[in-house]
Amino acid sequence: MPVACAKLMPMARLDAGSAAPAFTLPDQDGTPVSLSDFAGSPVIVYFYPADDTPGCTKEACQFNENLSAFGRSGAKVVGISPDGAEKHVKFREKYGLGFPLLSDPGHEVMEAYGAWGEKSLYGKKTVGTIRSTFLIDATGTVARAWYNVKADGHAAKVLDALQR
Repeated sequence: MPVACAKLMPMARLDAGSAAPAFTLPDQDGTPVSLSDFAGSPVIVYFYPADDTPGCTKEACQFNENLSAFGRSGAKVVGISPDGAEKHVKFREKYGLGFPLLSDPGHEVMEAYGAWGEKSLYGKKTVGTIRSTFLIDATGTVARAWYNVKADGHAAKVLDALQR
């Protein structure tokens, strides 16, 4: 599919203190999930390229391994990728993931968060999901934003930031 020129423009980035863009996306079961559903408690929203790929699996499993610790801090975890419900269901079942995976096939939410755009993949410029994570506080404000993260060990860094 051809990429529109607008997609190659520099992406908007969210910083700490920014209002988190509102969203409503279907989860793996087709149930709509909105950012407002988490009002009153912190939420970790992480964007990843694709279900059941090596880096995305490592990242998801590490978030899952720390799910109890996130919960003790009052936070929920939500993953968002362009994949559809069927792939999300298989991915969650295969690895026993205990948090929702939302589908953003049109990349609208990813674009609003600056998690979709030009990136370098094996030295080539491409357009796609930029692995990114956002710690959103109880008021819907971005407390912390991470862009271009390395999958391995990232969940522990997010937990550390949450606990501070």
